[in-house]
Amino acid sequence: MTEEMNLDALRTDVLQWITDDPDKTSRDELYRLLDGLPATAPELADRFAGRLKFGTAGLRGPLRAGPNGMNLAVVRAAAAGLANWLDAKGAEGPVVIGYDARHGSRAFAAETARVVTGSGRRALVMPGTLPTPVTAYAVTKLDAAAAVQVTASHNPPQDNGYKVYLGRELGGDLGAGAQIVPPADTEIEAAIEALGPLSEIPLGDEGETLDESIVDEYLAAVATVVDPDDPKRLASVATPMHGVGGATLVKAMERAGFPAPTLVAEQAEPDADFPTVAFPNPEEPGAIDLLKALAIEEGADVALALDPDADRCSVAVPTGDGSWRQLSGNEVGVLLADHWMRKGRKGTYATTIVSTTQLKAMCERRGFGYMETLTGFKWLARTNADLAFAFEEALGYCVAPEFLRDKDGISASLVVSEIAAGQAARMATLQDRLDELAEEFGVYETGQLSVRVDDLSEIDACMKRLRAHQPTSLLDEPVTEYLDRLPDADVVTVTTANARVVCRPSGTEPKLKAYLEVREDVGGDLAAARERARASVEALKAEIAAVLGVPH
Repeated sequence: MTEEMNLDALRTDVLQWITDDPDKTSRDELYRLLDGLPATAPELADRFAGRLKFGTAGLRGPLRAGPNGMNLAVVRAAAAGLANWLDAKGAEGPVVIGYDARHGSRAFAAETARVVTGSGRRALVMPGTLPTPVTAYAVTKLDAAAAVQVTASHNPPQDNGYKVYLGRELGGDLGAGAQIVPPADTEIEAAIEALGPLSEIPLGDEGETLDESIVDEYLAAVATVVDPDDPKRLASVATPMHGVGGATLVKAMERAGFPAPTLVAEQAEPDADFPTVAFPNPEEPGAIDLLKALAIEEGADVALALDPDADRCSVAVPTGDGSWRQLSGNEVGVLLADHWMRKGRKGTYATTIVSTTQLKAMCERRGFGYMETLTGFKWLARTNADLAFAFEEALGYCVAPEFLRDKDGISASLVVSEIAAGQAARMATLQDRLDELAEEFGVYETGQLSVRVDDLSEIDACMKRLRAHQPTSLLDEPVTEYLDRLPDADVVTVTTANARVVCRPSGTEPKLKAYLEVREDVGGDLAAARERARASVEALKAEIAAVLGVPH
């Protein structure tokens, strides 16, 4: 009887949703699942377990009908909540709407525009599928109240999402063009929850389609991040990884004076199915194999990989033995920071609490301002009015905060290319510059312990074990600092003189992450120091896994 009652309640919830769902395709999808009951009960129960929540990353989830998925009904509600929130805040100006090439992105952008115009506000829609950084740039350039980018970044093909950026009026000097932070997310979520039936939301037209001049203005701006007098001779290869950054990257490189990079042909055009990669994320093992193969074939100086919405950038370099090595986000961040410091760029250099501490050492020795924030560019963007450069280890870099306070894989690629061309001019590589920095500051070896779970309570249990059994030593060195950031953030940092571990739940995936770092003095033998550091990171991984009670 109880099971029958649960099925009846589920059926009632589904039918009630269907009556208010504006999309026939979604309604038909749910009717088919209803026809399949009771076998389809688990699938329907998951779709109706709750509504996809609007957080600081906006929305992100699987493309499917029902409240716990990305679909036109959920997007209409999100757009209406955002429009009502902007009205409640008294924000003036249009809303810029951008979108990538994922399944559903164009339709979600059009639906957002109809809601925005229906609320009495102008909707300025990007002229086609474009990188997220172009939208982030446009929100301040066009003096908009806010911007929406429809994208799931580097998520699997079956996902889509919805990022929100604030204009100058609500974002202030530090948050203009940056992603939302609390309490904006909870206020927008409350505005969504306060909506009545979706059928009562007023809809207008699909807004004004911007012309290509906004892209040209973005390209003109990013071209200024490189010095016109620095070397530009460079052989580069690149991949947009089936995303929307390929054409923009090529134009930006040419505008800045570099030869156009050779793109991985199989990945050059947008493809929502991402057919050549298991997971469209440059960080994933094997994701840039085609890029490295092309680099060898072309005899390139540097290889660049954008993620699908082009707000992140990965870099690979030749090793000298004929193979190529992918740099970590920390290594690229350090190279970029070193470049700006040598160029004399004044201001604050910022990174996150899980990124390498090498930046702090560089700032202290060279006399530059330093700050660190919680993870996420929404925090890095708001670091300081004199922000010079910011990066996070997850391949995100802000090289031009004066016109774009968010991570941008396109402008970062230009600066990486400038460094690589400068190195090539003196018959050296990016790896050679990393070696020089190691000689100056020591070897900073980083690693990560990442544990995916099926039940989120497992992550809570691991963090409780860490807090209950605080380490007193790491790698036989005494702990010099144990920092628990509760209640502000579920993050624990354990530090010794030469090692550090930062543990936190992932903000976007069901994962527990431990970020590991070991520092080694070079002592006259860089190769030996690197080997010692790598071995120490592996030992540290085993040590912290035992404390957390997880496999490694």
